[in-house]
Amino acid sequence: MPQTPHIEKHFTASETVRDIVIGMSDGLTVPFALAAGLSGAVDSTGLVVTAGLAEVAAGAIAMGLGGYLAAKTDAEHYASELAREQREILEVPQKEVAEIEEVFQAYGLDEATVKPVVEAICSDPKRWVDFMMRFELGLEKPDPGRAGASAATIAGSYVAGGLVPLAPYFIFEKVFDGLLGSVVVTLGALLVFGYVKGKFTTPHPIRSALQTVLVGTVAAAAAYGIAKCFG
Repeated sequence: MPQTPHIEKHFTASETVRDIVIGMSDGLTVPFALAAGLSGAVDSTGLVVTAGLAEVAAGAIAMGLGGYLAAKTDAEHYASELAREQREILEVPQKEVAEIEEVFQAYGLDEATVKPVVEAICSDPKRWVDFMMRFELGLEKPDPGRAGASAATIAGSYVAGGLVPLAPYFIFEKVFDGLLGSVVVTLGALLVFGYVKGKFTTPHPIRSALQTVLVGTVAAAAAYGIAKCFG
């Protein structure tokens, strides 16, 4: 009886999605809260838009730089650990061999099974070091262009998200009308964004959508309430 071939599908763009989530979630939430807060304190949509755009620009730069530095730190950490492993297989090879054996023994393999595998790995220094990096330290070689791509993705996502809550203030003359429009479009965007994010990152996209909306709502309500109290 012919069998249907098993084809595994795995999501492999987790780093890019993570950057989009970081940028978009903050981009939707922070300018939304700022605009809501200003709406409770001023009576000028022009001021809300100006302050909002300034925040979007500053936030995109700051978060993009943060993503860049984080990726550079990961690359530097990998290079440092790689140099250490290359040195250790020359200076303390028996210790490194024992560490490989421990990795396999943790899976319940006996010494007779492990020994030829360890010998095969240690016969090639490059393969030996690569094994130690992956299975002892849990480190994967970073993409050389990761830092720049991460910065651009986070910054671009922040700008895209930040323009959503500000858009109604471009249309309406009255601040309160702009606030209502901002609430509607932003909560809708947060709902969609949270659901899509959940589809990629969790088995519960609806819960992810509701959590995202809740965070945005609480932030905006807090900002508006404080502005009303002290404005």
